Amino acid sequence: MGRVENKVALLTGSASGIGLSTAQLMAKEGAKVVLADFNLEGAKHAAEEIRANGGEAVGIFVDVGDGKSIEEAVQFTVDHYGKLDILFNNVGLTNIKKDLDVVHIDLEEWDRLLNVNLKGVLMGCKYAIPHMIKAGGGSIINTASMAGFFGDSIRSAYGASKAGVVNLTRYVATQYGKENIRCNTVAPGLILTPAAKRNMSEELLGTFAKYNALPYHGEADDIGYTVLFLASDESKFITGQTIQVEGGHYIANPTVPDFNAL
Repeated sequence: MGRVENKVALLTGSASGIGLSTAQLMAKEGAKVVLADFNLEGAKHAAEEIRANGGEAVGIFVDVGDGKSIEEAVQFTVDHYGKLDILFNNVGLTNIKKDLDVVHIDLEEWDRLLNVNLKGVLMGCKYAIPHMIKAGGGSIINTASMAGFFGDSIRSAYGASKAGVVNLTRYVATQYGKENIRCNTVAPGLILTPAAKRNMSEELLGTFAKYNALPYHGEADDIGYTVLFLASDESKFITGQTIQVEGGHYIANPTVPDFNAL
């Protein structure tokens, strides 16, 4: 207990999935958490549950595609709790129907995903960092994806946006490290969030499992605990890094599962 005691955390995309798991874990470890989400009712409900379990939390609206909305979420956090120590930029969009290969991609979808997935992270940092400097430092954690490291047949915009998050993280860490601000990224592989469970067939899940080094899929808490570590002083000498949390899905020669089957 107490790994982030008395710290104030703003978490975007926290009404469900990875963001919710992280908010719950941070609250258990002593942080005051602001759950910001486009789904306002979901964020409020999640905050109520955290308070019912003895934590401190409040749920608010944020549209990460709108810089003004991000600025307001940061300002609310500081006004409500007096400071900002931790920012978790967690919102990310994907659309496999429009985000296709580079010839057939919907260019409006490209703009939308880059605006939310990459510019939204930039805006979160832009508005949070001045308050963190006033507080004496802070920790920023961004959500990227394994799609930011490898090519795919579709999701060109998603992959490009997440690759941008990885390198933007390095820039923030470089520019504000002397102000005692750390910035790191977590890059999930397939995580069994409620959305993934709803939208992925057993056959597709089996395909992912085939290439995992570990005999199971990731859960939201696997990312939540990683973010908690990066938010805490346990990681005080870690900055500008990306931790890949993907069950060893990408570590081996891709032919290994097929050779083992033979």
